[in-house]
Amino acid sequence: MQISNEDYQLYKPLLFSIGYRMLGSVVETEDIVQETFLKVYQIEEDKIENVKAYLCKVMTNRCIDSLRSSRHKREEYVGPWNPEPLLLEELHYLDPSELVLQKEGLSIAYLRMMENLAPDERAVLLLREAFNFSYSEIANLLEKKEQNCRKIFSRAKKKVAGIETESLNYTANKSIVEQFIRAFEQQHMNTLLELLSENVILYSDGGGKVRAAIRPIYSSTTVLAFLYGISKKTSADYYFKIKNVNGQPAILNYMNSKLHSVISFSIKDDKIEEFYITMNPDKLPIS
Repeated sequence: MQISNEDYQLYKPLLFSIGYRMLGSVVETEDIVQETFLKVYQIEEDKIENVKAYLCKVMTNRCIDSLRSSRHKREEYVGPWNPEPLLLEELHYLDPSELVLQKEGLSIAYLRMMENLAPDERAVLLLREAFNFSYSEIANLLEKKEQNCRKIFSRAKKKVAGIETESLNYTANKSIVEQFIRAFEQQHMNTLLELLSENVILYSDGGGKVRAAIRPIYSSTTVLAFLYGISKKTSADYYFKIKNVNGQPAILNYMNSKLHSVISFSIKDDKIEEFYITMNPDKLPIS
């Protein structure tokens, strides 16, 4: 069986979805997707029994290799690390990709939690939970024993247990974000405090490229003070949009005629638990 252009169009969204969830980087994922197809194109016809399975195997293992080799880069990263925002409204893939991309396991909070997992744990959890692969299929993809994959999955689930209460209701979450914006603009402190969790955390990712908080910011009053401080430094042409980022409502901030930052949220029980402000220009989507 030889891979065809039709296979490329059919499976590219799936490979992108696997890679982005594992790596949290659009650019790196796209590079590995191309490398995967190039490798498979070079395989002799009779060596590939199942195109989908083989592509997923190559993609997953290349992502694992990338995570292992880039671990030191993450450790040396300046300040908090946020995944690269994925602006779903701007994707130009075919319809099947939208179905794949908007399954669970795509939120910024989930992807940040992935950082707590070893590469193998990340792969097993995603293949099982986000893409519904069987344990036998995962074992074949990762060249591990099925029982070992079950243990890895159980261990990974325990590490990310805290994220499971996150609300993924886009409409409800957008309403909360809009309420927050109105209260913030009108400086209605009581309303703002009602919308924020007592244990709210803000992660500001500048990557050492632009000025940002190099440590997470804790508590509602401190977070609000930080946000108001930022708002006082906006340019005269500042404006914002609410768009679908990683399947959830996010604020895209524009200054000096270009995208300046993306603010994503983790919302639980109708309260904002976490803010993720991404300002690193290398991570900002073209919008």
